[in-house]
Amino acid sequence: MNSLYEQSPATHPRIGVLAIQGDYSAHAQALTESGAEAIEIRKPEELANADALILPGGESTTMLKFLERGNFLNALKEFAAQKPVFGTCAGAILIAREVRHPAQVSLGLLDAVVERNAYGRQIDSSILTAPTELGPELLEMVFIRAPRIVETGPEVEILARRDGFPVLVRQGRILAATFHPELSADRRVHQYFVDTVTNSKL
Repeated sequence: MNSLYEQSPATHPRIGVLAIQGDYSAHAQALTESGAEAIEIRKPEELANADALILPGGESTTMLKFLERGNFLNALKEFAAQKPVFGTCAGAILIAREVRHPAQVSLGLLDAVVERNAYGRQIDSSILTAPTELGPELLEMVFIRAPRIVETGPEVEILARRDGFPVLVRQGRILAATFHPELSADRRVHQYFVDTVTNSKL
């Protein structure tokens, strides 16, 4: 017998995390703390189980080589045409319209041009705090061999900057960060994405 008080399965969106490289477990923890159900994605067919997807950090060329197998890239493009996607660091590189220094293939989901390793080597990594559009408090941002967004299209909304360059941007259902929000205790970026996913399902 069905109860009128049964909880809707849509209450907690199922958000996939591409689990081939990077700290995908930290993303999963952040999603759980932000009210979502996190699932690890390693095969194209597993995308069917997700309401949205996070492409985490790592090494973008290595990730690209993995995704070029088994029609994974095309599956991601088809997924992103209908559902929200969030790319962080290397993930932001993968979703950009154009990649420079050096050039490489990308998914072209975000109308932006990204330069790889623009802030130097891993030894030049840093933790900064900066204002954002996510609330009055400063946001902690962990940069590790971070890319730089050097151009954005007219439909791209800039949510945060570093040294004048965008570091957190949104275009419709697509979100990108050049830093690692999963490595901070502040969950506002993941909460923002979870809210985006929830609203996209309404």
